[in-house]
Amino acid sequence: MLLIGLTGSIATGKSTVSALLSAPPYSLPVIDADLLAREVVEPGTAGYKAIVSYFGPSTPDLLVSPATNDNSMPENGPTGKGRPLNRPALGRRVFGDSAAAKRDRAALNAIVHPAVRRAMLGAAARAYAAGHRAAVLDVPLLFESALDRFCGTVLVVAVRDPDTQMRRLRARDPHLSANDAANRVRSQGDVRDKARRAEVRGGARGLVVWNDAGRDELAAEVRRAMEVIDAASPRWWSMVLWLCPPAAVVVGLWNFWMNVRINRQWAEAELRERAKL
Repeated sequence: MLLIGLTGSIATGKSTVSALLSAPPYSLPVIDADLLAREVVEPGTAGYKAIVSYFGPSTPDLLVSPATNDNSMPENGPTGKGRPLNRPALGRRVFGDSAAAKRDRAALNAIVHPAVRRAMLGAAARAYAAGHRAAVLDVPLLFESALDRFCGTVLVVAVRDPDTQMRRLRARDPHLSANDAANRVRSQGDVRDKARRAEVRGGARGLVVWNDAGRDELAAEVRRAMEVIDAASPRWWSMVLWLCPPAAVVVGLWNFWMNVRINRQWAEAELRERAKL
C-alpha cells in the first residue's frame, strides 16, 4: 500500500486537498493527524491527564468553563471524565517564538505525538488489511516529525505569496489578532521550504500542489499530482504488494532507507547554506 504524506501549513488549503482525495474519483482513506490529536487528549485519556498535570497549575483557564453560553455543563464535563480542554488558552501557551512558548510546545508535543503515532499505525494497518491501494497521511508537521520517512510520496500544499496565507487565515479565524495569526503561521514553518523539500525528493516521491487561485484550479493541481503518482505506482503493483506482504515489507524498507538518505542530504545542504551566511 502506498502511503501518501500530505502536508502544508495553516491556511494553505491542506484540508481541502484532503477532502478532495477522500472523495471520488480517488476515494482514498485519510489518516488525519489533527483529528487523532484531538481524540488522544479527550477527557479521560492518558494524554488529557498529562496535559492537565503539566499546564493546569499555570493556566487557570486550561479547561472549558462548566457554564458555556446558555447551556450548563457538569463540573466533570459532558462525559463525566473531566471538562474539555480550552484549546484557545492552550494555544496561547504553545504558539510563538519565545523561549517559554517553545518549551511548552515541546512539552505538549512530547505528550501528544507518541499517542498520535500509535493511532496512525493502527489506522494504516486497517487500511492495508482492507485492501486499499493507497492511504493519505495528513500531517501538518510531516517533515518536522520525520514521518515523511515512512511515505512513498509526499504532497505539499503551498502558496507562493505569504500574504495570501495570512489573508486566508484571518478570514477563516476572524477572532485571531494579526500577531496571533503570525505566530500560528510561524509555528508550522515556511511552507515554501516544505515545497522545496518535496521537490528535492524527485519525481513522484515529492510533489507540490500550488493553491494560489480558486478551488477549481486546486482540483486541477490535485488531478495533475495524482496522475503522476498513478503512473509511478500503478494499481497492478499495489495488488502485488497486497497479495504478497513480504514484498510489501521489502519495498517499505527500501523506501524508508531512500527517504532517510534524502533527508540527510537535505540537512547537509541546509548546513552548507547557513555556513555561507
